Amino acid sequence: MTTSSQEHAPGRPLERNPAALQPQGHSRRWLILGVICLAQLTVLLDNTVLNVAIPSLTRELDASTADIQWMINAYSLVQSGLLLSAGNAADRYGRRKMLLVGLVLFGAGSLVAGLAQSSGQLIAARAGMGVGGALLLTTTLAVVMQIFTPEEQPKAIGIWSAVNSLGFAAGPLVGGVMLNHFWWGAIFLVNLPVVALALAAVAAYVPESKNRQGDRPDLVGAVLSTIGMTALVYAIISGPGHGWTSGRVLATATGAALVLGLFAYWESRTPHPMLDLHFFRNRRFTGAVGGLVLITFGMGGALFLLTQYLQFVLGYGPLEAGLRTAPMAMTVVALNFTGVGTRWAARMGTPLSIAVGMTLMAGGLVSIATLTGHGYAGTLLGLVMIGAGTAIGSPVMAHAVMSSVPREKAGVGAGINGTLAEFGTGLGVAVLGAVLGARFAALIPVAATSLPAAMAAAGSDGERERVTDAFSAGLETSLLVGSVAVLLGGLIAAALLRRADRADSREKA
Repeated sequence: MTTSSQEHAPGRPLERNPAALQPQGHSRRWLILGVICLAQLTVLLDNTVLNVAIPSLTRELDASTADIQWMINAYSLVQSGLLLSAGNAADRYGRRKMLLVGLVLFGAGSLVAGLAQSSGQLIAARAGMGVGGALLLTTTLAVVMQIFTPEEQPKAIGIWSAVNSLGFAAGPLVGGVMLNHFWWGAIFLVNLPVVALALAAVAAYVPESKNRQGDRPDLVGAVLSTIGMTALVYAIISGPGHGWTSGRVLATATGAALVLGLFAYWESRTPHPMLDLHFFRNRRFTGAVGGLVLITFGMGGALFLLTQYLQFVLGYGPLEAGLRTAPMAMTVVALNFTGVGTRWAARMGTPLSIAVGMTLMAGGLVSIATLTGHGYAGTLLGLVMIGAGTAIGSPVMAHAVMSSVPREKAGVGAGINGTLAEFGTGLGVAVLGAVLGARFAALIPVAATSLPAAMAAAGSDGERERVTDAFSAGLETSLLVGSVAVLLGGLIAAALLRRADRADSREKA
């Protein structure tokens, strides 16, 4: 098979000759995968890089616990609200074009964040970075689905997923290295050279692809989803401090429910929906996205809490804390870059792969929760189990979502996958953080709302020991809640996907 020069040149549509492209895929697809993974990595690092900077931000910006949570959630929530619109825009206007725009916006937001002088400025900059991140997260996975054949897609998504996990887990390590030598703003400014390199590589190698009959961007849907999810997480964050039955929390939660209900109604009526509700009639799609929310809920919140435990309770510095979370990412990289995870998943099949992967991840969280008191060995075991589970289950989950939507809607599919992952992570940080806060407040012997404040208020070594014990107890409870969510998500997804496989077999028969 030969492919025209138009299809190989950057900026030219891949879909000029779909019949010729489909059997073999793009001739430079593995090089292109490396380029888009570089762009993806810059975004994903910023999902977790702030975790190790929490003590520094608390001291230097006088940030409260709520401020810290908003610094993290402002980034993920803006992404969650805009991912679907970004996917629509990429499908209609060009995935390469939106990838370049996303890199520029993300770089600009990183510069502003690195120079921020207050918590409010940093929160606003993080929200701005989320806009660029939304474009990047949708276009990278969409391009993978365009340039690889169906047979190669699982392996390519396995590598893409490994980069996801690497960025997610390497954030604390990168942040630790930077904080060990520079001030906290450097964790954002380091993005700038990477963004510049990614811009040059995308412009040179990534081909353009678009759906010429793509839908118009659903701006109303984007606004409604962003407002609804932001209000929901705000209610969860505010619950422990103001009381779950307080007027503020109840009003915010009620408003979130109404806005999200209006969003669903709008999507079912508008001729160009951001989220095509017909996708949910596909059992395979429903099973994959249903489990995805619970899995990211448990893992996102757990990693947020673990890095605090390593620093606040065990006394590790930022770099040491980052190094001690690295085994999780290294396990994922080892299994997926070598193709071992993909081969295991192919032998087991999609439903069993997800069930096994999520069981390993849940077991890892239980190990960290129950064995950490006996030293780092329990944490190491848990991180390796989480990494193995991620390598097996996450690529299969992503492929199940993407293969359930039409090829010309790859951007929308990536938007749905990213929206639920980002929303689950943001919600996990809020809910598990709230569980930790409530348990901690009930056990500490002094009046305070955070661990640093409680340690400062403690008048003796005995009180300080009881404060750290209270934080450890709160962490254990939160990690166990997260493990239940991950296990439940995996079992739900596996059951629904197995049912979908059986239904497909009956239809073919």
